[in-house]
Amino acid sequence: MADMIIKNGTVYDPLNNIPGEKKDICIKDGKVTDKIKEKDATVIDAKGKTVMPGGVEIHAHIAGAKVNAGRLMRPEDAWMGKVPKGKLTRAESGSSIFNVYATGYKYARMGYTTLFEAAVPPLLARHTHEELEEIPIADKGAYVLMDNNWLGMEYIKNGEIDKLAALSAWFLKATKCMVLKFVNPGGNEAWGWGKNLIEVNEHTPHFEVTPAEILNAFAEVNERLGLPHSIHVHCNNLGHPGNVGTTIDTFNAVKDIKPGRSDRKAILHATHAQFHAYGGSNWKDVESESKVIVDYINSNDHVTIDMGQLMFGDTTTMTADGAMEYDLHKLSRRKWINCDVELETGSGIIPVRYSPKVAVNTVQWAIGLELALLIKDKTKIALTTDHPNAAPFTKYPEIIALLMSSTMRDGMMKGVHESIKRTLLPSECAGIELTLEDIAKITRGTQAKLLNFVELGKGHLAPGADGDVAVYDIDPDKLDGSRNPDQIINAFRKAIYTIKGGEIVVKDGEVVATPMGRTFIANPEIDESLNKAMLEDLTEKFVHYYSVNMANYPVQSRYLRNPFEIPLKPSKEVA
Repeated sequence: MADMIIKNGTVYDPLNNIPGEKKDICIKDGKVTDKIKEKDATVIDAKGKTVMPGGVEIHAHIAGAKVNAGRLMRPEDAWMGKVPKGKLTRAESGSSIFNVYATGYKYARMGYTTLFEAAVPPLLARHTHEELEEIPIADKGAYVLMDNNWLGMEYIKNGEIDKLAALSAWFLKATKCMVLKFVNPGGNEAWGWGKNLIEVNEHTPHFEVTPAEILNAFAEVNERLGLPHSIHVHCNNLGHPGNVGTTIDTFNAVKDIKPGRSDRKAILHATHAQFHAYGGSNWKDVESESKVIVDYINSNDHVTIDMGQLMFGDTTTMTADGAMEYDLHKLSRRKWINCDVELETGSGIIPVRYSPKVAVNTVQWAIGLELALLIKDKTKIALTTDHPNAAPFTKYPEIIALLMSSTMRDGMMKGVHESIKRTLLPSECAGIELTLEDIAKITRGTQAKLLNFVELGKGHLAPGADGDVAVYDIDPDKLDGSRNPDQIINAFRKAIYTIKGGEIVVKDGEVVATPMGRTFIANPEIDESLNKAMLEDLTEKFVHYYSVNMANYPVQSRYLRNPFEIPLKPSKEVA
């Protein structure tokens, strides 16, 4: 691998307090270094260009059973996004649900180099890894769903937190995942009986535990195991008018848990917060309650969020919140898939079209922007669309332009439903414009920090960091983003260069190399006697309830071509 120097660019590296400084970035053996000899290096002249670390995607649905079911469900979506095979690239398909090759190429073209699949049903983890291994270029990782696990709920009901920790460790190892994920905790089990859990203190049928108890117990487990990221939570009551109360109750459910790691304060990451910030009592009077979320995040350190920004147009919703998808099906009457994953979780899939002429969609569109504009500390919020639920990730350039250009927002507000008056976008957000430094935070630095991947070299450009770099056709000295949002969109849609591990993978917006990245995994250690006791309980569940043998359940190592085990920082000194 050749040495490389990216010369004369304007560098935005928030994690190292570089807010737009003209400097060179040197890469040797795939890592950023202090200095190398120019005569021995590939030189990229980035004069008049913006240089950032490679983008990091903290939450998207890019691989696995429900993504594949969505592809089968929507052949029309595949046809809308067809790109023929190129000299180096495989054929691409998909307009909202991309095939695995298109996923890697499209992220790379936008300057992204690290991706995370946000919801893996444990029983279906093998298929998820089969798809992740086919996504080119990017480093990857995945989050395992533990929200409605039968044995987990039994342990919580009985107060057996030690066994719950052993169970969580076993599932992380068995699925080759790295984060504990929770979707509508307890609610999916209730949905199996035709019910749902709307409030955090409602009880799950049979197991008689509440969402608050589930999250509190697993948050403690997460800190004991020293996992890299806080528990990653899709709150109960997603997408319903008045749900902001449930969201705040969810945040408060883990407020007394103490961090088990000294390198983070957050206990809970609330994903796609836009879907959880609604006021009103019905669909006719739904309104933005983003201010409630903003005030909470501004005042508390134990919760972080990502946007889940909705954009107008056609997309496909898919989530482990099967009850919510059924509600959406009843509202829209569009085709629908529902799936139950035995003893573990469930899911639903339905196509949607978000329209600026629809009152609810207008409020939803405004809320995500409000969160990003009004939260003061940009290390507490990350840019996402909950791909593909609120929009495909390919909409990121437009979202960045909306955040940087009040003129663009004002223009769009002229064409939306009058329900925009029930939001803060025309009032408290008027005139607020994010900077390139802010964008560097919410698309890479913050995401890497929230995942605790800074030490692993992600999201920054200090010596020792991965040689993952994006160069964009933006001259910060000449940029007037407010008046020229199209320049922002075009630049972030197609990077001039995307460099992955010191190798140029995108040049002038075109893919020029397709290396395979690493897969990040967590391998927590558990006391052997405790693990043995837990396995006796788990074995009984497999014998009596699962349709697969326990020996066939774990994902074999051969499914991961380039695994990378994340160093953990376990601690038992937690509340």
